[in-house]
Amino acid sequence: MQTQKIAIIDYGAGNLFSVKNALAFLGYENASFVSAPDALSDADKLILPGVGAFPDAMRMLAERGLIGAIKAEAQKKPLLGICLGMQILFEKGYEFGETDGLALIPGYVDRIEAPGLKIPHMGWDEVCVVNPSPMAEGLPPATRVYFVHSYKAVTDEKHISLKTAYGQLIPALVRGGGQGQIYGAQFHPEKSGPAGLGILRRFLELPAVRADGSVGASASPPLAPRAPI
Repeated sequence: MQTQKIAIIDYGAGNLFSVKNALAFLGYENASFVSAPDALSDADKLILPGVGAFPDAMRMLAERGLIGAIKAEAQKKPLLGICLGMQILFEKGYEFGETDGLALIPGYVDRIEAPGLKIPHMGWDEVCVVNPSPMAEGLPPATRVYFVHSYKAVTDEKHISLKTAYGQLIPALVRGGGQGQIYGAQFHPEKSGPAGLGILRRFLELPAVRADGSVGASASPPLAPRAPI
């Protein structure tokens, strides 16, 4: 059994139990649901799940006083956002209007444009490496993972570790700039079989503290906002 403390951030918009079960399967039974800002400092790793809408997620984080705590702790330890939790790592989202995100990764989130294809993008799709990263290391060719989403990240290619295609390029695994250990998975690693569990395990094996103390998102300038419609 692994002794690391894994905090699964509980803010009312996450698929918490499937993540906790996946961690237990990997031997990380010392994972807990955390909703108090002060409790994040005790964890070695942070996982930010999410289902639902971007503005609702940011509102619930704000109501619990978690926004500042997440941004501060992400400077000290690895953070993984999953699905909606990945999307709110970006600067802005355009779901039901414009909403500020956590601004931990440069870019924004907008609706998938896939003429002739069903939205949401739901099911198993192949991912391929754009830029190598510790979480994508050793990933076999033609790996398939499980997606459920209607919005996608728009960010500089240097922040994209894995991509998929659904009518257009969709970032599947993103990473903050510099030496940072801020990651986001648009897919659900906890529901993606052995491949997803392998990706999740590689996150859990990341060093608990960055060697140079840098903040990943600050290493790159913000992406220009979406042009008005």
